[in-house]
Order: sequence, then C-alpha cells, then structure tokens
Amino acid sequence: MIDIDDKVLSDLRSGFSLPAKPEILQKLQVELNQEEPELGAIAKIILEDVATSAAVLKVINSPAYGMSRTVTDIKQAVMFLGVNCITQLVTGHLLKNAFNQSDCGISLERFWDNASDLSQIAMLIGRQVKPTIPVENLQLVGLFHDAGIPAMAMKYDNYAELLTKATQRPEKTLVMYEEQAYPANHTIVGYFLATSWHLPKPICQMILRHHDPEYLSGTLDPVTKATFAALKLAENLAFEAKHFRSCADWHAFRDNVMIALELSDDEYTDIKEDVEEFFIH
Repeated sequence: MIDIDDKVLSDLRSGFSLPAKPEILQKLQVELNQEEPELGAIAKIILEDVATSAAVLKVINSPAYGMSRTVTDIKQAVMFLGVNCITQLVTGHLLKNAFNQSDCGISLERFWDNASDLSQIAMLIGRQVKPTIPVENLQLVGLFHDAGIPAMAMKYDNYAELLTKATQRPEKTLVMYEEQAYPANHTIVGYFLATSWHLPKPICQMILRHHDPEYLSGTLDPVTKATFAALKLAENLAFEAKHFRSCADWHAFRDNVMIALELSDDEYTDIKEDVEEFFIH
C-alpha cells in the first residue's frame, strides 16, 4: 500500500510547478456536478475553445472509438457519447497541452506520442476482452498514468538520464530508480496532479498505484479492476513491441492481469500480435 502523508503533499506543492486546472475543465466540472447536467451547456463550454473542440472531434472519429458515422460537431458528440465521456476527452486534450517544452528536460512530443499509443492499445484491449470498460476511462488513464514524468523532468535536470537508465537496465522499475535519487516518484506526482484537476477518484488511485503489484489483489469493483489490468497489459505490450522484452514490473502483475481480464495464453498471443500490427501501421 502506498501512503501519502501531509508532508509529502506539502513538499509537492512547494517543490513542483504543476499545471493548474484549466478554466474550461473547471466550467465542465461545475456543470457535471449539477443535479441534471445539460448537454447543451456542456457543448457550449467546449465550443468556447476552438482547438479543444477540434481535438475532441478528431479523437471521436478515430478508429479507436469505432463510431458508425462521422461526428461533425460537438453537440452531436455530447449526444452520442454522453457528458462524462466528453469531459474525459477534453481532460486528455488539455493535459497534453498543459506542459511547456521550454521548461522540460525531455521531449514532450515523444512523451505524448507514446502515451497516446498506449491509450489506444488499452482501448483496443478493452474492446476485445472487456467491452464493459468505458472506453473513455481507458483513454484517460492511458494518457494520464505517467503524467508525473514530465513534471519530474521539469523539476530535475538529470531526469532524462535516469529515464534512459531505467529503460536500459530493467532489473529495477522506474519508481525504484526515482526513489533512490529523489524525494518523490512520478506516481505520487501524477496522483497529485490528477487530484488537483479533480479527476475521478478511481482514476487517481490507478495513477498512484500503477506500479504497485498489490493493487489488483485488493477489493476493487470489476470495472476498475479490468480497467487497471488493461492499462498494465497495454503498458507491457507497447514496451515489448518497442524494446523486445517485458517491462521491469510485468512479472509481478502478469498473473493478476490475466485473471482480471479472463485471458488465456492464446488470447494473450492474439492481442500481442494485434499490438505489433498497430505499431507497423
């Protein structure tokens, strides 16, 4: 279990320049907290930002969402997908634009490309093995689970070297390397960012504990368990496709992931081949 005491949170507040929750997200969350959120009001808030509107439509019309028809405006999108799904999509877009490259020691373009790949793979897994998982949750946790990494790269000048070391020497996880070098790790920083943006609590917990093998052994509702398992499977398959070996922590998660997703070895192999095909294209 990961404990976050008040001192850790205080250190994060004073030591990290985390992006503030954008105004558009604040407005959306206020509307969502109404007894009966209005679809028209949600659409109007999103339409105030042309770039966000365009980004949401682009994602909705991607193969990952499998829409039977092209969605041409935000009002249609809200009607088809619902207010929660649209808010999650907006959140993902805003997150990708919240960090400033000039302040960051890693390539943000490459980081978000990798995060986008992983979120799409998580959605692919969800569609194939657990269609009951809300696709927007898979996309959001796929994008957000490592959001502490760019914040760490902004804080520590040598963080890029540590990332490279963790990739090249997989006998330890990234979290282990971080805890040897710094007072906080990217899961705690990501959790703090997610909670400050008022993401759903289950998503925040997944961000905090996505390197904690005990998480899947706990008492979780089936959707949360399957969402987390799909994330870990996507994380490992994406890593295998790029580096030809498993993630450092896959051995600790594998059995519980296979159980949570009710996957046989043959089904795992089929998904692995689909992911390899994804990277070819």
